[in-house]
Amino acid sequence: MTIRINQIVPDFSAETDLGRIQFHSWMGDGWAIVFSHPRDFTGVCTTEMSAVTQMSQQWEERNTKVIGVSADGAKIHESWKQDIQTLACQPVKFPIISDKNSELARIFEMLPEEAFEPDGSLKNNARTVRSLFIVGPDKRLKLSMFYPSNVGRNWAEVLRALNALQAAAEHSVAMPANWEIGEDVIVPSVINDEDAKIKFGKVEAVFPYVRTTKLLGK
Repeated sequence: MTIRINQIVPDFSAETDLGRIQFHSWMGDGWAIVFSHPRDFTGVCTTEMSAVTQMSQQWEERNTKVIGVSADGAKIHESWKQDIQTLACQPVKFPIISDKNSELARIFEMLPEEAFEPDGSLKNNARTVRSLFIVGPDKRLKLSMFYPSNVGRNWAEVLRALNALQAAAEHSVAMPANWEIGEDVIVPSVINDEDAKIKFGKVEAVFPYVRTTKLLGK
C-alpha cells in the first residue's frame, strides 16, 4: 500500500513505550511527524533521536507532535531512552512505537528491497529505512522522506519543510527552493494579478508565471 501526498493517513493503533495510542486521536487537531528507525541501541538512530529531543520546543511552538517507530519492543525503547537522554542532555518526552511485526512498516512502505524474500514474503530480520512522514491537522499526508539506514536525516531540513508546509497552508501560497521564514513566497498561478495585489499587497513579477510577495508578520 502506498500512501500518497494528500491522502488521509490510516488511523492505526499501536503500542508505544508510553502506552497504546490511536493515531488520529493522539494527533488531536495539530500536526504530526512519524519517523522510523531500523533498531534501538544503534549509532545513527541514537543521534537522530537525540536531535529530535533537542528540538522539542520547536515542535511544540509549531503545534506538532513527533513519534518514532522501531521494530524493537516497548520495554527496550524505555531502556534506549536513557542513552538518548544522556546524549541530548534533556528528557525524551515523545513516544516510540513498537512495530515488532512490521505492520506499520508495511502500511507506510518503510522497508527496503533487501527486507523481502524472492517470493515477496518479509524476512524475519527485516529492518526499515529512515522514513519520515509529516501529517497535517486534516490527517492527510503532506510530505514524505526516505533515507537509507546508514545516513542520518537532516533535521534542520525537516523543520524547514514543516515551516513551509504550515505557511503554505495558512496563506495559500507556494514556497520557492530553499525557502526560509521571512523570505519571499510564490503567488500561485490560480490567483490573477488583480486578486493577488488585493490579497498580498505588493507583488513582484520576475516572470509572468513567477510572482513573489512577502507574508505579513513573517
